[in-house]
Formats: sequence, C-alpha cells, structure tokens
Amino acid sequence: MEACREKLQQGLVELGLNTGEARLEALLSFIRLIVKWNQAYNLTAVRDPLAMVSLHILDSLAILPYIRPPLVADIGTGAGLPGIPLAIFLPDCNFTLVDSNSKKTRFVQQAVMELKLSNVKVLHSRVELLKPEQLFSTVITRAFASMAEILKLTGQLQAENGLLLAMKGQKPDLELAELTTKYAVIPIKVPGIEAERCLISMERG
Repeated sequence: MEACREKLQQGLVELGLNTGEARLEALLSFIRLIVKWNQAYNLTAVRDPLAMVSLHILDSLAILPYIRPPLVADIGTGAGLPGIPLAIFLPDCNFTLVDSNSKKTRFVQQAVMELKLSNVKVLHSRVELLKPEQLFSTVITRAFASMAEILKLTGQLQAENGLLLAMKGQKPDLELAELTTKYAVIPIKVPGIEAERCLISMERG
C-alpha cells in the first residue's frame, strides 16, 4: 500500500486539499476494504488498488470545492463513491448514500462502521421511492443516468436553492441539448487521469 499512499498524497496536494495523517489513513483503509470485498461482491470493475487512487478516490475528491453544505445525498453511490471520500473530508456535512443494490449498500454500511463515519447514513432504496425528512442542499450523481433522467429522478430531493452535481466524463452535449433548465459545465482535472471529466451543476431556484 506504500505506492498507494505516495500516489494519494501527491494527488491530494495537486487538488490543494489539506490532509492530515488520519484522513490519509481513512482513505487507504477504504481502498483496502474495496479490494477485500470486491472479490465476493463485484463492487467495481477497477481491481488494482493503485488505479483506485485516481479513478475512485481522487475523482471523488475533485468535486469537493463545489459541495454545498450541510445535507448531501449521493445517489447511486455504488461502492460509496463519491460519498465516503467526501464525508472523510467534510465532517460537518451530513451525507446520505443511496443505492438500490443491496450487496453494495451492505458493503457501504460496513465501510462506514469500520471508518467510524458518524456523518454518513446508508439507504438501500430506489431513488424514486425516497422521501427524506429534510431536503438536500446538494444532490450528487456519478455515472448514474442521462441528465434528463437524473433531473426527473432527483428533482424531489433538492431543497430550495439546492444544488444538483452530476459527475460526467466528456461534456455530454446530446444530453444537455435536451434540458430546458439552466446549467453550468465545470471542467474537472483529476490527478493521474488524462481523460476528460466535468461536473454539470444545476441550482434549484
């Protein structure tokens, strides 16, 4: 894991994130958990821990400056991405991680417990069935659905002035052409990844 530690430290510096030893250890522990559970649960197609540093951890943390506190929902969280890395860095935000796959939510629940993340709640549910007690200031999706579908499924979850952040690869021009609401496209640079990344940001007025 020493190579992972070095790559992670370097990437965090490039992202301008101030990290202490505890956060670094938590992220490395999270990678170890994914590797361990991946064999039985098939959480992610990425098998190499070193590749996970860029493709999962740094990719998740690259959107950190755009999160609007205090209530954040990660819809279709899968293996806990981007929710768990973000929760490690934003202890004052409360995160709700949602997925319809029970194997994945079981893993995420275990990871939250082992990493002692008191600011994270895990829900096994389809997004359209969610009825949160409080609406979210930020709703995040990562590799989840088309923009039109994301809007349709998550609209009821956003608070007044809430933010929708959809993590995408290349700018999805065809998906964006279907939208009638205002949006911003934010280019995202992820350390160790050459491929294009962007964030589609939409505010609920």
